[in-house]
Amino acid sequence: MSRTRVLTGITTSGTPHLGNYVGAIRPAVNASRDPGVESFYFLADYHALIKVQDPARVQRSTLEIAATWLACGLEPDKVWFYRQSDVPEVQELTWFLTCVAGKGLLNRAHAYKAAVDKNREAGEDDDAGVSAGLFMYPVLMAADILLFNANRVPVGRDQVQHIEMARDFGQRFNHLYGDAAAQPFFVMPEAVIDENVATLPGLDGRKMSKSYDNTIPLFVPRETLKKLIYSIVTDSRAPGEAKDADNSNVFQLYQAFASVEETTAMRRAFADGIAWGEAKQALFERIDREIAPLRARYDELIARPADIEAILRDGARRVRETYAAPTLKTLREAVGLRDLSQVTTGATRKAAKAEALPTFKQYREGDGRFYFKLVDGDRVLLQSTGHESARTAGQLIGRLKREGAAVLRNAEAGVVRLGDEVIGHLDDGVELDDIVEALARFAAEDA
Repeated sequence: MSRTRVLTGITTSGTPHLGNYVGAIRPAVNASRDPGVESFYFLADYHALIKVQDPARVQRSTLEIAATWLACGLEPDKVWFYRQSDVPEVQELTWFLTCVAGKGLLNRAHAYKAAVDKNREAGEDDDAGVSAGLFMYPVLMAADILLFNANRVPVGRDQVQHIEMARDFGQRFNHLYGDAAAQPFFVMPEAVIDENVATLPGLDGRKMSKSYDNTIPLFVPRETLKKLIYSIVTDSRAPGEAKDADNSNVFQLYQAFASVEETTAMRRAFADGIAWGEAKQALFERIDREIAPLRARYDELIARPADIEAILRDGARRVRETYAAPTLKTLREAVGLRDLSQVTTGATRKAAKAEALPTFKQYREGDGRFYFKLVDGDRVLLQSTGHESARTAGQLIGRLKREGAAVLRNAEAGVVRLGDEVIGHLDDGVELDDIVEALARFAAEDA
């Protein structure tokens, strides 16, 4: 039974904090233990270069993030865990996709549009300070996903557009270079948004984020953790005065780590007027109880960077041998980057063309509907009508191959019917008999 492939990228641009742990790391590590899932986790250091030009920071962040995931229980022998820059096939695929990606679509990417809007507000040129890396970010992300034919990609709402772009690029490549009768090169990934993932407040009450400089680093020393927690902003309600748990940063942080029973007890304590100092002490103790053993493991790992390097390199070697290299070999062949000794010429080419079967080519148009063509060599015999799903179009192709020649009706005004259903139209200069003959060749091949 095939497993669902789930891919998660972690940009190496900062130090992991409690928000990262609760919102991404902890749930992802738990999900990696599902036997029905094949998990891919990669350190997105190419992505980091788009916004970080400090080499030491990129290197240090890569080390810290790798150590964090390992300390939190990720098992590199049971998942695919690798560094993006150790898989050169990612960059080669990025170029292949760049050559099919529509610039108009990239113009609409959220990050690029935000940069343009900011420049316009400041009276600057639209592209002032905008690197080609920022503009091409969605193509690199698409390569990360499509290289391994990931079925699902956990993302925040602001990243859903990038998954949609990856689907678009993959569909265009499949259409240009694929054969509808064969397996498509790329499966279409689905964005996964977990509405239950907690978004933790930072020290100032806003979302915990490096952008706001309000984070609590995940593995700071115990005393530093306590000091940071005691600096969380609270209101002025005195001890003995009831406090609003639902609007308290302290309570929200506590709830992210506590059990249902512990959370219920803390909510009751808030209603009874617990002092802020006492609430913060309880929060500190609850977080430290979960983090302390992970911190000890993290400290051991971070002190042995060579061991982490070996784990990442081994992960990249395995994922390249198993997936990346074979996939790129197929894609290079598809686009024409081929062994010249295998070129067919003269009579060989003519014979090969004579033996070649007609093909169905399936694709998606800008209207969102799915279409197919029946092609014989350079001739388009049949252009289909649009369908709501690729599955519907594929089922019709299958029916045409099995029984189409027997049930096709006369093409009046170029319209082709299968039974009573209009399925498409003839191309210029094509007769219905041409389609019947082409379908008969499919039947002869299967006989």
